Amino acid sequence: MKGGPSDLSQSAAAAGLLYVTDRSPGIRRHRAGRGFRYVTSRARILREASVLQRVKQLAIPPAWRHVWICSNSNGHLQATGRDARGRKQYRYHPRWREIRDEAKYERILAFAAALPALRRQTAKDLSTTRLTKRKVVAAVVQLLEKTLIRVGNDEYARDNHSFGLTTMRDTHVEISRSTVRFRFRGKGGKVHDIAFDDRRLATVVRRCQELPGHELFQYIDDQGEVQDIGSSDVNDYLREVTGQEFTAKDFRTWTGTVLAARALHEMQGFRSATEARRNINQAIEAVAGMLGNTRSICRKCYIHPAIFDAYLDRSLMQTVSANARRQISNSLQNLNHTETTVLALLQQKLHREIRRRTA
Repeated sequence: MKGGPSDLSQSAAAAGLLYVTDRSPGIRRHRAGRGFRYVTSRARILREASVLQRVKQLAIPPAWRHVWICSNSNGHLQATGRDARGRKQYRYHPRWREIRDEAKYERILAFAAALPALRRQTAKDLSTTRLTKRKVVAAVVQLLEKTLIRVGNDEYARDNHSFGLTTMRDTHVEISRSTVRFRFRGKGGKVHDIAFDDRRLATVVRRCQELPGHELFQYIDDQGEVQDIGSSDVNDYLREVTGQEFTAKDFRTWTGTVLAARALHEMQGFRSATEARRNINQAIEAVAGMLGNTRSICRKCYIHPAIFDAYLDRSLMQTVSANARRQISNSLQNLNHTETTVLALLQQKLHREIRRRTA
């Protein structure tokens, strides 16, 4: 999970690294003919062979500008620069990548473990009679999981006219009996058309739609006034119910990972590396379509890489022991079969990674 500088510093120390930033004195790169020369923080040309070799191994693209390189080989951050489009890019120490990947495992495992209790609580809060803040927020949380629509941001809605769940307008939804249909312009200008059947959610959304005002998700406070729901309300609810620092984005990461596992499992095996890559790309494309992301963003941010590793080594959905699945199913009864299998797989991968690093 994300943390403050002290948390990151502790994580770096645990990996035997020094936490640094590119505001620290470092090595700078300057164009010299067809190549580059490197200048130390003391304005001296770098000539030390071992340091030059480390710089070479970082494989910093020639197109990067404003390049900073860490003077310490044990710095968690080894280099930064700006690419041709002006975007800041980073090169991290391999051990830092390992420990952050481990943290990603732990986060997604913790979220999956918290899901059953969260699902029970949202169902309980939806069963109340009054259209309270808690009831409406619980409805939004269930919609996050059911539709994979982003939570929404007031700034995006105001400046870009793109919407998420908490910024939806009454005109963005149509309800027919138990069917709810959202049609809206989302992030990046993409138009979404998402429909589902759920009697209880349809009832709550219809009651919200009937309240005065343009915002869809509103509630009636103790004074009888109509109030809006915001993304911070949703994240506060998630923190309260789970007791952990989860956000709406964790739904997309977990569900994207589960959907990718299911898609690859349905494709069965592969006869060649080319076929395996094609199947993985098809799975990513399918999940990206459901999440409303590009393939590259979907793979980088919303599908855990262990799923692809497990598919390539043919362990996906096969080598996870029945005992592991049974233990998880007994303790987390609100997870479906695919979720249980993915959770067991990720737990096994995490334990293997920890054993490998500590061996």
